[in-house]
Amino acid sequence: MTEEPRGALYADGPPARSRAASGPAKPEPSRTGSSKPDSSDSRASGAGSPRAAAEGAEGQEGRSPSRVRPSGLAEAVDAVAGAAAQRRTMLFEGAGTALEWGAPVAEPALVVETSGLDRLISHAPEDWTVGVEAGMPLARLQKLLAPAGQWLPVDPPTADGGATLGGLLAGGDAGPRRLKYGGLADLVIGATLVLPNGTVARTGGDVIKNVAGYDLAKLMSGSLGAFGLVARLNLRVHPLPAATVTVALPVDDAAQALDAARAVMRSPLEPVAVEWDGRELLVRFQGTEESAAARGRLAPEVPGLAGARVLDADAEQAAWRRHLGLLRGEEGETVLRAATHPARLPGLARRLNELTRETGVEARLLSGVAQGLHTAVLRGGDAAGHAECLTAWRETVHQAGGSVTLRRRREGVDDLAAAWGRAPSATPVLRSLKRQFDPDDICAPGRFAPWF
Repeated sequence: MTEEPRGALYADGPPARSRAASGPAKPEPSRTGSSKPDSSDSRASGAGSPRAAAEGAEGQEGRSPSRVRPSGLAEAVDAVAGAAAQRRTMLFEGAGTALEWGAPVAEPALVVETSGLDRLISHAPEDWTVGVEAGMPLARLQKLLAPAGQWLPVDPPTADGGATLGGLLAGGDAGPRRLKYGGLADLVIGATLVLPNGTVARTGGDVIKNVAGYDLAKLMSGSLGAFGLVARLNLRVHPLPAATVTVALPVDDAAQALDAARAVMRSPLEPVAVEWDGRELLVRFQGTEESAAARGRLAPEVPGLAGARVLDADAEQAAWRRHLGLLRGEEGETVLRAATHPARLPGLARRLNELTRETGVEARLLSGVAQGLHTAVLRGGDAAGHAECLTAWRETVHQAGGSVTLRRRREGVDDLAAAWGRAPSATPVLRSLKRQFDPDDICAPGRFAPWF
């Protein structure tokens, strides 16, 4: 499972994601009033029929997998249940922006494409909620919400690639403004899932309120499709900010970047994003045009930000587009995403430099420095150099109490390095959940190997 950072820098208490209820999973009623998976939906939709299998018999032992593209919940249930009945392995695929994350899936027999699950189910602007099918791209949802002056406040690097809402939840992906709003899982108020045996499970509800029950949406966050298909989501939306202002501080030293981030987080300016790209610290503010502009003007008065300059609108847009591109990585690069306490940044930067010195591998460390989310990008050199660096740097992160997810790799790295490092302490719980949800290991088999 992809993991959250161990700490964060907060100026006035934790951001929204931490303020929201995020305690241990509790029994939670579905919209039908049951706290258990709703198997009646499966029966009603013909679950158990071999419809998916009828799409083709390819996909085993090195052959190309069959593909199915359901256009609604009933067809999705049909596809999953049909594959489960024949114990055919499955891979759920949205826009394909996170298919490389984690370990490679072992030859799925069936690929369930979610691009047909892309309808807007409901939008209640007065309640600040929206219901969508999970195959809808984030960018399309933002266009639908904009006329109401609303948006879903997530800005992941994969959005430009067409990332879908279900894929973003399954990948646990988030962007720079996670600092204020949290990740997508923190904005989910209800979800409809198709479990590996074709059973439909509903969690949460349609409105913003406290509910009890199993928080299955949290289980799906970062699961990379190993526990089932996310079919529908009910989400909390926010007001679209009238204006944003970004200040940029040239700084190539990790310790100085950390000090500046701490200073601005302690200030009353309340940034929504603080990101360091190894050469420059970007601090973003948002609000009304007047308040955003005022914060930008005041930012250079914060200790450590004296050399910061306010970017004009074009430069601001270009800076964040470039930053998100670096986070995504490119063909031939190896990209590692790490989560630690924010204070670990200088040590991780030093270690990355040590590991790549005189190796031919170029390394760049980017950091959501106020959140402790770091991205190491390796380019150049050969696969052996990438593999040695990722293995050693990952061990350094683990020793610092953090975790690492391999998001992209140069060709050949998989033959030389494990996709995952040491197993986290939660592994026994995850294995138990996998056995209960997917005892035949048909969903994304091998994605978390060798953990489970």
